[in-house]
Amino acid sequence: MKAAVIYGEKDVRIEDFKVAEVTEGKVKVKVAWTGICGSDLHAYHHGLGIAYEKHAISGRQVPLVLGHEFAGTVEEIGEGVTNVAVGDRVAIEPVLYCGSCEFCRKGDYNLCEVSNVGFLGLASDGGFAEYAVADSKYFHKLPDNVSLEEGALVEPTAVAYHAVLKSGLKFGDSTAIFGAGPIGLLLLLCAQAAGAAETFVVDISQERLDKAKELGATYTINPKDKDAAEKIMEITGNGVQVAFEAAGAQPTFSTALSALKRKGTLLVVAGFSQELTFDPNALLFKEAKIEFTLAYANDFPPVIKAISEGKLDVKKVITKQIKLNDLVKDGLELLTVDKSQAKILVSPN
Repeated sequence: MKAAVIYGEKDVRIEDFKVAEVTEGKVKVKVAWTGICGSDLHAYHHGLGIAYEKHAISGRQVPLVLGHEFAGTVEEIGEGVTNVAVGDRVAIEPVLYCGSCEFCRKGDYNLCEVSNVGFLGLASDGGFAEYAVADSKYFHKLPDNVSLEEGALVEPTAVAYHAVLKSGLKFGDSTAIFGAGPIGLLLLLCAQAAGAAETFVVDISQERLDKAKELGATYTINPKDKDAAEKIMEITGNGVQVAFEAAGAQPTFSTALSALKRKGTLLVVAGFSQELTFDPNALLFKEAKIEFTLAYANDFPPVIKAISEGKLDVKKVITKQIKLNDLVKDGLELLTVDKSQAKILVSPN
């Protein structure tokens, strides 16, 4: 089959790759669409080894097939598979987990002690290919009114959904989202669906802010033009109840803390390439708190339901659709320079 195979830094090749055998408990899917994620960009520009070594993540040595945000149609099932059938349209949940460690037994399989934050497409072969094979537990059926394009967006939407759920955001709360990349935009949609009364989106890219405004952000702020925390305080009077850090940078983290109201919550969604510093008194004198969220667990079903019921219009985040042959030039390279792009979907055909 044709697949995008990573060999190292700046070395992703579109080439023939052997399809894995469909053994007991496995499912083979014909891939329809796969989204490009920030972790794919990091792997492309810096190599899988550096990312996995830095964060102590378990993973297979390259070469492997990239891509973990994907959907398709079930082509073949192995013995014992009962949750999906041939012909089913599915979204694939790529977090690898053992199912038997302490955290898996509690339902927190995103914290699996065995896989140690492994993902299809980063620790095992993924979805930038014509076909993918994985354990049946990773496959979720899509309702008839959810397209395969939307199916490919279930994974990043689950990241945002999980974060909003964990933040405790309530109907009528105000919230600020720092970083208007794909996850930031999906956080905006999920916060709106949760009933946020006012939404602030902060980013240094005007193109991304324009997209956030298009998606319904109440206010957009470019910190190159004005101090974001001061502007948020000016408008709200006392800050936001919940701030989401989706940029992974010291300035946005610090500003997000400053923008919180008393008893507020800073929810960190992004990963960071460097250590952070912060003033503990910024939390102490507000009785505010910082929380962290990692991927998702048990969030695919409610996200699929919300998309099906029209509560989350994730199609709005799609800005480009390309062919697998053009993944490097029109995807991985383009996303580094064109900030008007949000989610680029890739088709193997």
